[in-house]
Amino acid sequence: MTRLEGKVAIVTGASANIGGSLAVGLAAEGAKVVCTDMAAEVAAAAAQRIKDAGGEAFAVTGDVTDPDHVDDVVAQTLDRFGSIDVLVNNAVWFNQKGLFTMPLEEYRRQLDIILGGAFLFTRAVGQVMIDRAVEGSIINVLSTAAWQGQPGNIGYSTGKSGLINFTRSAAMELAEHGIRVNGFTPTATQPEDPEILRHMAAATAAPGQYPMDFTAQFPMKRLPTPSDYVPTVVFLASDDSRMITGSNITVDGGATAKYWPWRPQQD
Repeated sequence: MTRLEGKVAIVTGASANIGGSLAVGLAAEGAKVVCTDMAAEVAAAAAQRIKDAGGEAFAVTGDVTDPDHVDDVVAQTLDRFGSIDVLVNNAVWFNQKGLFTMPLEEYRRQLDIILGGAFLFTRAVGQVMIDRAVEGSIINVLSTAAWQGQPGNIGYSTGKSGLINFTRSAAMELAEHGIRVNGFTPTATQPEDPEILRHMAAATAAPGQYPMDFTAQFPMKRLPTPSDYVPTVVFLASDDSRMITGSNITVDGGATAKYWPWRPQQD
């Protein structure tokens, strides 16, 4: 039997990079998966990857900040699969701007997607778990930018940092129901999708005001790929982590542990 056999998972922000890979990884361990995204083609592609591999999945398109969308996802999940055991809050808007370049409305929008989306989905799914006596698992995708100060990325860094204590607070409220809430921290990631690789190459060619040399500063010999994150999220989703809540597991190749002046990748 696979580790998530019989479980049902919702993954928000099921892009071809981290979110979609986590959805596929959960399905490979036996979970039935609901893939959501703002872009219909993105959600559909993630669900199709799962079905092509022999798993069960479907896609729902919508905005995580819209309570009606959240209610629709939950209703469709219960209608199709009958339960919800796992929620992965991964929806995000990558809008890399700084203190003086970020318009206020964009800043608010970015925080609403990261924090508001997690709030709405956690509340809705948590209520279903309570009503059905499901001792489930909620996983919030953080970032090394949540733990460090990154210039030129103030909305993303602020939102991801806010998820740290959102995770702890929600974990304390839901603990009495046996529902676990944990964080998962990835870092700069080497995509496995060729289209994302092309976008990354374009961004590297025009680094902007605050150029980032992720590879040269990374303690290990390579950046992680999305597949490197799957085992940790599967663990947090499974009953193996039944006594872990309000915590965080970091998969960053030592990036946040590194002493700041050390250059691991010497020329």
